[in-house]
Amino acid sequence: MNIIETPDMWVLCLKRRLRIPEIRQAAAELAPIIEKAIGDHGLTVAGPWTFLAHGLPKDGRTPFDWHICRPVERPEEYAGAVELRHLEPTIVASRVHQGSLRTLFTQGYAPLVAEIELSRHVFSGESREVYHGWNGPGATCHRIEIQFELAR
Repeated sequence: MNIIETPDMWVLCLKRRLRIPEIRQAAAELAPIIEKAIGDHGLTVAGPWTFLAHGLPKDGRTPFDWHICRPVERPEEYAGAVELRHLEPTIVASRVHQGSLRTLFTQGYAPLVAEIELSRHVFSGESREVYHGWNGPGATCHRIEIQFELAR
């Protein structure tokens, strides 16, 4: 587990209330909308895809708030339909998962959650997935950074 400060960033994002098994379909539907907005408004991509979760459950049946975000350089002006949101720096417990999506929760999330629970830190309720190395939906290996925002 690494304790890091996230960068200050501007993102285009779309929000859904969904369950964990619905993330794949939502990402496939919403990513092209964000990419189109970036192109239509002449924005510059400034980082990897980031998924934000509020109240991420420990099961696949409970709905939670999820945002798909693409960092962009701060525009001088923007009047698009996709939300432009500022994410301020925050302190997170972080771990990089290198492997398939099938093992993301068992080999990525579970060890990080266990380490945080054994530490003096407290979860804030927000978590992130930062897709540093996305190789497509059927790939056997991705590089995904899991981050849990810390309340203290």
